[in-house]
Amino acid sequence: MPTPLETPQSLCSFGVARGDVTPSVGIYHRMWGAAAHERSTGVHRPLTATAAFIAPPGRPSEGLVLLALDHCLFWDLETQQLLDSVAAKSGVAREQLLVAFSHTHAAGLMDSRRADRPGGDLIAPYMADLAERLAGLVAEARAHAEPVTLCYAKGRCDLAAHRDLFDEAGGRFVCGFNPGGPADDTVMIVRATDADGRTLATMVNYACHPTTLAWENTLISPDFPGAMREVVEQATGVPCLFLQGASGELGPREGFVGDPAVADRNGRQLGYAALSALEGMPPPKTRFEYAGPVESGAVLGPWRHTPLDADRLRDLEAWELKRWTVELPYRPDLPTAEATRQDRARWEREEQDALKRDDRARAAECRAFVERMDRQLVRIGDIPPGPDFPFDVLLWKTGGAAWLAVKGEHYQYLQVELRRRAPNVPIVVLTLVNGWQPGYLPTASSYDRGIYQADVAVLAAGSLESLTDDIAARIAEWFSA
Repeated sequence: MPTPLETPQSLCSFGVARGDVTPSVGIYHRMWGAAAHERSTGVHRPLTATAAFIAPPGRPSEGLVLLALDHCLFWDLETQQLLDSVAAKSGVAREQLLVAFSHTHAAGLMDSRRADRPGGDLIAPYMADLAERLAGLVAEARAHAEPVTLCYAKGRCDLAAHRDLFDEAGGRFVCGFNPGGPADDTVMIVRATDADGRTLATMVNYACHPTTLAWENTLISPDFPGAMREVVEQATGVPCLFLQGASGELGPREGFVGDPAVADRNGRQLGYAALSALEGMPPPKTRFEYAGPVESGAVLGPWRHTPLDADRLRDLEAWELKRWTVELPYRPDLPTAEATRQDRARWEREEQDALKRDDRARAAECRAFVERMDRQLVRIGDIPPGPDFPFDVLLWKTGGAAWLAVKGEHYQYLQVELRRRAPNVPIVVLTLVNGWQPGYLPTASSYDRGIYQADVAVLAAGSLESLTDDIAARIAEWFSA
């Protein structure tokens, strides 16, 4: 008899809530060094936050709240303040909160240290209001929690492309579409259905920088996740969460533009891929079995969806959570704050000199370098002292699946390698969770080549590989090969 096919599933308690978190038009918006504007001028699509409460059956106190948030990132200061505030206002323990940034680069930079910039005065009031809204969504999602089945499926989408491109004419690497580079096209889909088989929510876990809209864009936008959600939600009638994967060197094939129509087109491409995978998913709590021969014009061999037995359903209620810290070494040539401030002052002087000469092109270049130095000061100023960065990892098992939540921007190696080592386990890989530091985690081979992500990384070469090994070993403790 053919072996039955069983879609990976989890039985848990689940609730969902969605809210609009769009900032006021006119808020500080400069996310790109090349941008000539400071304030946003309008809204392409609203920014949203979606809370999903996930807990083991009958044990809500052990649950987690996943907040999918349409923002690029918050620096550590703003992130910690937000988490503290949401925890206090919602009554949920801080360690249960997972704020997963979509990483859209068109939402604006919510940096409280830029309050003196045009539109910067709107940042603090917005962040206070955001905490209130997120706390309300957390409470609503918990209140709506009910028994569900989470089903997992994989789709494919080639929206994401490799973005470490060597510019032959310039003799250097640029951050742009590299047709010859590898790009993981995995779309991980999660569908939540209630006891009556009704879909309550979907989740799309995909690795691709939302950098369709760049320096020419002045509109607040979720970038491609906005249109992706619209496509899926129009078909399902329920909230869809976008969860950013390991996209350190991945971005849309067509990006860095100012036209919102391109972001919508990119989003629809991912949305249709997600819907294709969703349509292929079986009913919850079933397996697909060979039903035996049927005599017809030919001897037919139909298969049927059959209910899982009670023992198997109990297996799918399994829940285990692991938290640990991996000490990852800093790079030996980490720049100092004093040297960075000196570089910043030099670029600022050169910008003023260029403006006096009416050399607008050179002035724009210098202004971009000033912005780089500002971000470098935050990057190196926020990291803990000592030879190593204490990197926190959260990994949990629910039924037949593993979920990983980590800070930072990881190269695709993280998710590709984890899934290669556990090919029969759906692994949802969430990056940029509860913060950005330590920033980029590139592969060791990316260092010392002039690649942007490796040049600005604060961790030593090999950190990503050792972290991946550590996580893979923990997953292997739960699931046999």
